[in-house]
Amino acid sequence: MSDSQQIDSLGVHYQNLRTEIGKVIVGQQRAVDSLLAAVFTGGHCLLVGVPGLAKTLMVNTLAKALGLCFSRIQFTPDLMPSDITGSEILDENRKFQFIKGPVFANIVLADEINRTPPKTQAALLEAMQEHSVTVSGKSYELPSPFFVLATQNPIEQEGTYPLPEAQLDRFMYQVRLDYPSHDEEKAIVMSTTADTHPEVEVVLSADEIVSYQTAIRRMPVTDNVCDYVVRLVASTRPATAPDGSMTKRYVSWGAGPRASQYLVMGAKTHAAFHGKYSPDIEDIQAVAADVLRHRVVRNYYAEAEGVSTDDIVNELIKQANNG
Repeated sequence: MSDSQQIDSLGVHYQNLRTEIGKVIVGQQRAVDSLLAAVFTGGHCLLVGVPGLAKTLMVNTLAKALGLCFSRIQFTPDLMPSDITGSEILDENRKFQFIKGPVFANIVLADEINRTPPKTQAALLEAMQEHSVTVSGKSYELPSPFFVLATQNPIEQEGTYPLPEAQLDRFMYQVRLDYPSHDEEKAIVMSTTADTHPEVEVVLSADEIVSYQTAIRRMPVTDNVCDYVVRLVASTRPATAPDGSMTKRYVSWGAGPRASQYLVMGAKTHAAFHGKYSPDIEDIQAVAADVLRHRVVRNYYAEAEGVSTDDIVNELIKQANNG
């Protein structure tokens, strides 16, 4: 199958996946699209939303539709690294045997990742970066494909351990879940209070996902799109931003080169979902907020004046269009 045929096939599977997930999840289409994009790009995703917005159910339903092994880790202050990665035990033959932890799955849901100490967070984030786990000097490969979909509650911060910027940078997307509309919430109430249990059918296999990931990586990117990405990311950095820009006034630290890489990869996947064989600037803009919002660090003035990272990113997109 040629690359163009694979892209066409991915577009069909994308629509089928949305349909299957929609059997269980009402609304939240933007969040679902971002999760699917992260999966086919091979990245990890951080979901931020108040309790009750179906973050866990969304990830579980996604795993079912993709036919992948799913594991959920509830992060708590007493969670240890070995509770995630696994540990060695002494068996009946007095030999050490490694017992795999819950991280050995295709999709790992890290529920409320900011509630566990940095040492345990680091154990998961190492697995995210290396796709392997090292225990007692021996390395164990994680299954392929492998994704970490983490959740955070933006309201309650007492007793939490916020992820440092360097660790946040390992997440391809930060997706914000909003409250449902009136009609969506009505549909949620009607469906969840009745004796109905929708069956989610498997749409893809693990091998097909890996094949699509390869096809997306092979998608060509024009020079002007790559130039736009680099200019957009550079505009988030106070040292290189033009005088009088929002970056100079409201940003302490901007995005690094990994943001440029994820913008291109995210745009490729967005383009493939919509039947394009190469991403354009509109595809970059479609994924820019999810890629940049956790990589732009606001300063005191932004917090005092109520300027969000999304406000800054949207303004920088306008400036890049005029540049």
